[in-house]
Amino acid sequence: MARETGRPLRADAQRNREKILAAAVRVFTEEGLDAHFERVAKEAGVGTGTLYRNFPTREALIEAAYRNEVARLCEAVPGLLATMPPREALRAWTRRFIDYATAKLGMADALRAVVASGTNPYAESHELIQAALTSLMNAATAAGTIRTDISPTDMFAALAGIALTSAGPDQREQAERLLDLTLDGLRPTPPRASDN
Repeated sequence: MARETGRPLRADAQRNREKILAAAVRVFTEEGLDAHFERVAKEAGVGTGTLYRNFPTREALIEAAYRNEVARLCEAVPGLLATMPPREALRAWTRRFIDYATAKLGMADALRAVVASGTNPYAESHELIQAALTSLMNAATAAGTIRTDISPTDMFAALAGIALTSAGPDQREQAERLLDLTLDGLRPTPPRASDN
C-alpha cells in the first residue's frame, strides 16, 4: 500500500514501509500501547530514523498498520479468483478475514487510542471489506457453487460473529470449524424430486 501523498515511493522505501507496517501489527498485538518505536524498527529490520520518517507519531503508525491490513485483505481477492475456483477463493479469503480480525483484536487498545486522538482508522474499512466479499460471492454465485438467497451483508454478519467469538490466536481451531460450518451452509440446495 503506497503512502497517500500522491507520490509513489522508491522500491526500497516501499519495501521498508511494508516491513514496518507488518512489524507494527505484530508488536502492537503483542505489547499493546506499551510497544516502543525502537522495538517496531528492530522487528522490521530498519533504523528508527526510517521509521520516524514514515510515521512521525504512534497514532500515524497504528492507523497505517491497520489500514494496510484492510488493504491486504481486500487486494487479495483478484489473485484468489485468478488462481482457484470461486468457492475455494471464498473459503481462502474467509481464513484471511480471520487473520485480519485476529490482528484487529490484538491491536484493539492501540486502535482505541488512535480514535481517542481524533482520527478514525476504520473510515471506509467496512465498505472495502464488504466490496471484496461481494466480488467473491458474485463469482461463486455465477459459478453455481453457492446459494443465491444469501447476501454479502448476511455473510459479513456471519464472519463478524465468528470474529467476535473466535478471533483470538488460541481460538483458531474453533474459528476454522465455524468457517467450515458457515461455508457448508452456502452450498446450493439440490432440487427436490417433486421440482422436476
